[in-house]
Amino acid sequence: MLLRASSEVRGEEVDLRVLTEPELAAASGVAHAGALIALADAMVGEDDEALAQARQRVIAELGPGGLVDAVAVASHFERMVRIADATGIPLDDPVEIMTSDVRHSLGIDRFTAAANTPPGGFLRRAFTPILRILLGLALRFIGARGIGRR
Repeated sequence: MLLRASSEVRGEEVDLRVLTEPELAAASGVAHAGALIALADAMVGEDDEALAQARQRVIAELGPGGLVDAVAVASHFERMVRIADATGIPLDDPVEIMTSDVRHSLGIDRFTAAANTPPGGFLRRAFTPILRILLGLALRFIGARGIGRR
């Protein structure tokens, strides 16, 4: 959701299918998406050679500091997800509403931890598209005004 939200603030569109369809990486709008996806996939895989190759690719494209940053971000998210899954934390209502389309299109709801978040009722499903539009407009407004920038 954060990638989508930050893209909305900048008035950019990012195709999140790139996360599950690596052949779309080059057209994703995310700099170095192919290298970063390969690294993320290798980090959660079991192939040490693939991990070594992915690290070298990131170093070649982003430099050693880019590798450190990418691994730190991926590790941080992995930590957060493991804590949430271990404690059975459901998604907050606003997060559930705003991410339902992404979770569906990426197949995230098929993971075991998705059972921690009960599906929304009819009214929630009916209003979700409207709420997404309103959030998008709010994010564009924030981006245009520079609110929250350092």
